[in-house]
Amino acid sequence: MSFKTDLSKFNNDWYKPGSKYKILLWFIVNRLIINTYLPIPVYFKCLILRIFGAKIGKGVMIKPKVNIKYPWFLEVGDYAWIGENVWIDNLGKVFIGANACVSQGVLLLTGNHDYKKETFDLILKDIIIEDGVWIGAKSVVCQGVTCKSHSVLGVNSVATKNLDSYSVYQGNPAQFVRIRI
Repeated sequence: MSFKTDLSKFNNDWYKPGSKYKILLWFIVNRLIINTYLPIPVYFKCLILRIFGAKIGKGVMIKPKVNIKYPWFLEVGDYAWIGENVWIDNLGKVFIGANACVSQGVLLLTGNHDYKKETFDLILKDIIIEDGVWIGAKSVVCQGVTCKSHSVLGVNSVATKNLDSYSVYQGNPAQFVRIRI
């Protein structure tokens, strides 16, 4: 099969994540309060996220310089941790379970493109990070992946497929290495 990508044909008019005003306001607020190194209290960050539609549990830790695309597509369980420089690129929904740890520099990607089509169509799939999961620093969780209860994704790894419960994964693409005991 031979074809060429033609980005002039790309069209995602169907994708409407929110009103233009809501998105613009969020981008400003995100930059000033969430995606900053300013010492903003965590309770205030959580309040702002809730105001913008995120479901945030109690005792959640949000470190400095976190970037969240659309908080209204985010749900975070009780006592979860979101580390410094995490980028939640949630064009679709992201669920982070209770007591889960998303370490510094992690990238959560709910969107991708269909490289098999010349129009490079946008593809969206949710990410689910269940209770007790640990996503290691600088790792990537790709669209449609479920990290099942208490799974671990090692440092600088890429999850392109679901992670089984109580299992440790490492590498690019992430491969099973051992049971989490």
